[in-house]
Amino acid sequence: MNIPRCDKCLGVFCTKGKIDKDALPDFCPMKTMDNIIQKAVEEYSYDDVKSIYVPATITEKEAYEVVRGKRIPVRPRIRELVEFAKKIGAQKIGVAFCTGLSDEASRVANVIERFGFTVYSVRCKCGAVDKTQLGIPKEYKIENAEKFEAGCNPIVQALLLNTVKTDLNVIVGLCIGHDILFTKYSKAPVTTLIVKDRYTGHNPLAALYSNYLIRSFLE
Repeated sequence: MNIPRCDKCLGVFCTKGKIDKDALPDFCPMKTMDNIIQKAVEEYSYDDVKSIYVPATITEKEAYEVVRGKRIPVRPRIRELVEFAKKIGAQKIGVAFCTGLSDEASRVANVIERFGFTVYSVRCKCGAVDKTQLGIPKEYKIENAEKFEAGCNPIVQALLLNTVKTDLNVIVGLCIGHDILFTKYSKAPVTTLIVKDRYTGHNPLAALYSNYLIRSFLE
């Protein structure tokens, strides 16, 4: 089976237009899986795909401006979020957040509201359900195994936002795995604004660029 490994490609041939397949590395999907690529391209003709892809690409374009002859980024992700939401005609935006990022979630909600959207938000501990009720052995509680410890509840976050029929849902710091379940159960499209990374202050890139941090988690 041919396995795509674009991370190993030094030529970045896909950004150059006309493709000489003989020049492509053997792991390149454009050389070995072109039928899948062509099938994917056909998907973009469907209205439900267009309704997301076209606004997303326009939002990407508008995130840059040419200043003194150089193209530079001019919008943070939070502004891109609201501009994208406008383009897809969203009115109600859901915020699914980690209780550890309550302050950040409040700031996010305030920004979104300033642009005229209605915000609905649900914190991860909503429901006050003990972790053992969610199938977690008590020894995996973070604090005292014998005491109540609320479990993260991404399914209830999704179902509550489904109930109010949000048009777009935004993840603010949900735990890895919990974000997957939230996305699975959400009826509205989901985007992530803040990814949870306890170790780096929610900046996962720091662990890739700092030799000190790299040694700390690889050793």
